Amino acid sequence: MGRKLLRGKLALITGGSGGIGRGVASHFVANGAQVCILGRDPERLSSALKELNVNHENRVIGIRCDVGDRMAVTRVVKLAVKKLGGLDILVNCAGIQEPIGEFIDNDLDAWEHNLRVNLLGAVYCCKAVIPIFLDHGGGTIINFSGGGATASRANFSAYATSKAAIVRFTEVLAEELLGKRIRVNAIAPGAINTAMLSEILAAGPRAGQKELKEARKRAEEGGASVDLAAELVVFLASRRSDGLNGKLISAPWDPWQSWDKAAIRQIMSGSKYSLRRIS
Repeated sequence: MGRKLLRGKLALITGGSGGIGRGVASHFVANGAQVCILGRDPERLSSALKELNVNHENRVIGIRCDVGDRMAVTRVVKLAVKKLGGLDILVNCAGIQEPIGEFIDNDLDAWEHNLRVNLLGAVYCCKAVIPIFLDHGGGTIINFSGGGATASRANFSAYATSKAAIVRFTEVLAEELLGKRIRVNAIAPGAINTAMLSEILAAGPRAGQKELKEARKRAEEGGASVDLAAELVVFLASRRSDGLNGKLISAPWDPWQSWDKAAIRQIMSGSKYSLRRIS
């Protein structure tokens, strides 16, 4: 690998034991960062750490945490910062998909749990991390959005609502933190084949004909690239994206790999990569 874009940076990645989070952690360490991953399941967390540290000389540490638990997040962020020796980057990757099915049939406890993890989990982490960034002169936050953020997604009402809310939360934070050397952006990783694909297939008709057809096709042909999504997160966390703030970027569909400073200035002067109504 050539120049390491994140050399010396300290990063916290939620959902780091999952497929996408694990990929992000691997790319971060390969680019010179020291990483702490958070995960709910101790076995998956242990497996992720073993896999990541085989190739990365024990540059990844892990802490068990349910990001939907506000008090746990507050406690674990402090511990992570202590273990890392500081913090420069937060990646909110943790997410769940259930409940699947028409809203009228959804269990509201499951609906609330989805928002607690997908939306409030990111909120809790940002609330804990931003004072640290302010005290240390800046930082970078990357939030994971996704399916349902920019278009309707029937039978996935909780997931779609949480991901749309993530985009607006990202935009508001970015605006509030202008001039404080903290950038906040969101990514849409694309339809990657993770455990969520298995959930759609298992849901069958509850997922809806369109979603089920697309899931079966992805199961046969493969989904979007984890590596591409991880490379976008590295880009957004690095100096290469300086000036880019409050935007939603799609890993597979947007030409972010070609963006230079001039392109970023042009993007920031418009609303193309913002959540908006088109008239």
